Amino acid sequence: MRRIEPHEAHVKPLPAPDPDSRAYWQGLKDGRLLLQYCANCGHVQLYQQAICRRCGSDALEHRAASGRGLVHSFSVVHRAPGPAFKHETPYAVLLVELAEGPRMISSLVDGDPMAVEFDMPVELVCERVSEEVVLPRFKPA
Repeated sequence: MRRIEPHEAHVKPLPAPDPDSRAYWQGLKDGRLLLQYCANCGHVQLYQQAICRRCGSDALEHRAASGRGLVHSFSVVHRAPGPAFKHETPYAVLLVELAEGPRMISSLVDGDPMAVEFDMPVELVCERVSEEVVLPRFKPA
């Protein structure tokens, strides 16, 4: 296991796109959350993979999600998991059920983490965190 150097503890980890997820991350850079739709069975999936998780087909196409969803579950974090997150506490980690069906983990922006409720309507915010990375976040709708 690689040792984390002290100066690295204050830097948040960023995703590293791979061939399967490259379109997903590019979509976020363009302001769209892309879901995969299977042309064979109609299954909608997130996160991107080379094949459909339901039927195994590789006939997948990317379509933009509406950006709307409901909070299915959540947790409010009061104790930072590391120095890089210390200035953000408390913050809400959300399990959002997208209008299209899939669920995804994200976090709340532009809202009070203590006011989050189950089934609360939320909408997508594409948050640029670096020149190359845009993260999907959600705000109260």
